[in-house]
Amino acid sequence: MIIELAESYGFCFGVKRAIKIAEENKNSSTYGALIHNSKEIKRLEKDFNVGLSDDYKSFKAGEKAVIRTHGIPKNELRELKNNSVNVVDATCPYVTKPQQICQEMSEDGYDIVIFGDEAHPEIKGVKSYATNGVIVVTCSKDLEDIKLRDKIALVAQTTRKVEEYMEIANYLIPRHKEVRVFNTICNATFENQEAVRKISKKADIMIVIGGKNSSNTKQLFSIASDNCKDSYHIEDENDIDFSWLTSKKFCGISAGASTPDWIIQNVVNSIQNSVN
Repeated sequence: MIIELAESYGFCFGVKRAIKIAEENKNSSTYGALIHNSKEIKRLEKDFNVGLSDDYKSFKAGEKAVIRTHGIPKNELRELKNNSVNVVDATCPYVTKPQQICQEMSEDGYDIVIFGDEAHPEIKGVKSYATNGVIVVTCSKDLEDIKLRDKIALVAQTTRKVEEYMEIANYLIPRHKEVRVFNTICNATFENQEAVRKISKKADIMIVIGGKNSSNTKQLFSIASDNCKDSYHIEDENDIDFSWLTSKKFCGISAGASTPDWIIQNVVNSIQNSVN
């Protein structure tokens, strides 16, 4: 059986940067999960004593709080600083950009439409930067009964599918006098999605590796499933059911932007050992 990795996969710039920041700040805690990969978070705790707190109010004056890659709501960041917490910001620059856009466009009188998952930490943070008139949608249908002003600014969660983003833009543009569309989907998302689309078209089994709560991994799995009916989303090698590989000739592998190389290699090794 052929085992082939997608042309682009795994750690993106923002995640690499955040991991480096966490490793450089031993004996600290992250506010929220730094990235959506529980195995990598456990490694940081074990090797660098980097803990995790889900409550920003738990940080005391002088303590160090590493901000997760997805960012946090504006008011929480302000409160941490006001309480003299030593804030180390590991927010991905690709996430900081839509935060800035939301604030600037909102202050200029635009209604803000955000394409993404309202429950996702990234969107909770981005939404908080809009000073008034903001809505989060997952598809154009969500906009049908919503009354918006004539001036709209549209941003997307950094890990969404560009095709779905364009559907929302195409819905808004003919219905409003001014629609500002900002391309806030990150480059790594484009590259990983295109790579998984390409490899899944020739594979008869696809393995997509990443955290179950990782938005970008879910998008990769969705694309893989569109092209290869035998597609599986796993977190690591322990999730593999080797019966999936029976009679398969081409196994394609991709991984989300928060999946470390060591997990990907463990999966590849396990599959190789099972078919040899």
